[in-house]
Amino acid sequence: MFKRLFVAIVVVALSSCDTGPTPTVPADVAAPPAEAAVTSSGLASRVLTPGTGTAHPKVSSSVTVHYSGWTTDGKLFDSSVRRGEPTSFGLTQVIPGWTEGLQLMVVGETRRLWIPEELAYRGKEGRPQGMLVFDVELLAIE
Repeated sequence: MFKRLFVAIVVVALSSCDTGPTPTVPADVAAPPAEAAVTSSGLASRVLTPGTGTAHPKVSSSVTVHYSGWTTDGKLFDSSVRRGEPTSFGLTQVIPGWTEGLQLMVVGETRRLWIPEELAYRGKEGRPQGMLVFDVELLAIE
């Protein structure tokens, strides 16, 4: 049920991603820079704006975020920023790279995530392919 809900949200998001201001493509979208932290799973990340909170989401948490996602060739494929509305979901409802990456964050933090294909959509037809890059701002932990 939750996977289908997230897939439906992504499909709607993909089709409505052209209505608001376009987020700037990151200069380092093609590959993580040397200063990015890399976890044992291969997720790379870099803090863009430090947060004000102290608590980190857990796997069982629900969160509210603003985000934009690009393929490594700079194509924007999804953006709550562009839609002008943050989104909320449980960490078990999203791709593994988001589940892992959001647990590194605190409220108020914006982080860039380079998510390898194995932690993203794993080559599923109709989904963005290869490594994906997301700028994510954690607004709330529920």
